[in-house]
Amino acid sequence: MRTIKAIAATAALSLSAAGSVSAGNGVTEDEIRIGGAHDMSGIFAPFSVPAVTAANLYFDQINADGGVHGRKITYITEDHGYQVPRAVQAANKLINRDEVFAMLLSLGTPHNLAMFKLMGPKGIPNVSPLTAARQMVDPPAPWKFAGTASYYEGVKATATYLAEEKGAQTFCLMYLPTDFGTEIEQGVKDAAAEVGAEFGTETQHKPDQSDFTGALGKIREAGCDTVGLALGVGQTINVVATAHKMGMEDLDFLTSSAGFHTVVAKGLAQQGVMGGLYAGAGWQDLEARMDTPEVAQWVKDYTEATGESFPGTGALLGRSAAEIMVRALENAGPEPTREKFIEAMESLDYADEVAGNHVRMSADDHVAASEIYVSVVDNGSWKLVKTIE
Repeated sequence: MRTIKAIAATAALSLSAAGSVSAGNGVTEDEIRIGGAHDMSGIFAPFSVPAVTAANLYFDQINADGGVHGRKITYITEDHGYQVPRAVQAANKLINRDEVFAMLLSLGTPHNLAMFKLMGPKGIPNVSPLTAARQMVDPPAPWKFAGTASYYEGVKATATYLAEEKGAQTFCLMYLPTDFGTEIEQGVKDAAAEVGAEFGTETQHKPDQSDFTGALGKIREAGCDTVGLALGVGQTINVVATAHKMGMEDLDFLTSSAGFHTVVAKGLAQQGVMGGLYAGAGWQDLEARMDTPEVAQWVKDYTEATGESFPGTGALLGRSAAEIMVRALENAGPEPTREKFIEAMESLDYADEVAGNHVRMSADDHVAASEIYVSVVDNGSWKLVKTIE
């Protein structure tokens, strides 16, 4: 595999030519335009909606303090409703009409992959997409930057934990048959193979499916004790709650960072389910870390600005991605080009106190934070059970 550094060397000339300070590249004398293609109305809206809110709040504060080298940041977002064709339309509008400098927080694995065909030729940086698929940085390219450890790594670590610590012996899967679902499928199956566990069965589902009784019946018939999930936020709650209603309380579920959401823990509690769901993610839950001053201050600022009772996981990710963007733009200097921005991204090294991880990148590593945190739902909240550095 060619390294990012090698690829960057061959692409530097074209990036430099495409990255000069001009309105055509999203940078004017007083503005930097950033784009994002989001799911504001579909199954992953609980991630996108608060992420956009939190990112804009962060940018508003930066702009109020004078912006980045005198330029305000304008974050232009489009809704794709978790539909790939609409994501491509959104990216086309953001890239060719709005002429954004970079893309930030765009949601969805297949959606980002489809949009890469528009970003790649112009070398438009894709920063902290709301997907942890390995394809966000593999194969490597100078303009690709992931926010956290991959779905695959998180799920594999969680499955291994359940086998070694809870004695899981037979794994099954319920997933969306997409690039996102395939990541979770591979993580679960590889972990099962490595720890000597069995693999029972798998069921595939549609994004709008709401009845999982039949699928859970198949899971029970297969003798599964642990089920990997790659579903929407509401679907995850529905599946675990339905399993409990069917008398399958001894069944454990595991999900990726796509299911590691405050809404999931609270939603399960409302259904009377207080445990049984594990997740492997690249950041830590907020509730358990309210004694951290930076966390408490951000939660206070966010709730006062939005009127919400507590910021969810999407908001945390939005804020953290916005900080990455601002730090890189500051380090790129007063005359930013995409080439300078990429070099600045590769030099970032700081502790993200709100997310509870450490951002560190280089020319050969475009994953911002590589830690994995395994957590379990515990009485309506997420409880950290293992940290993997």
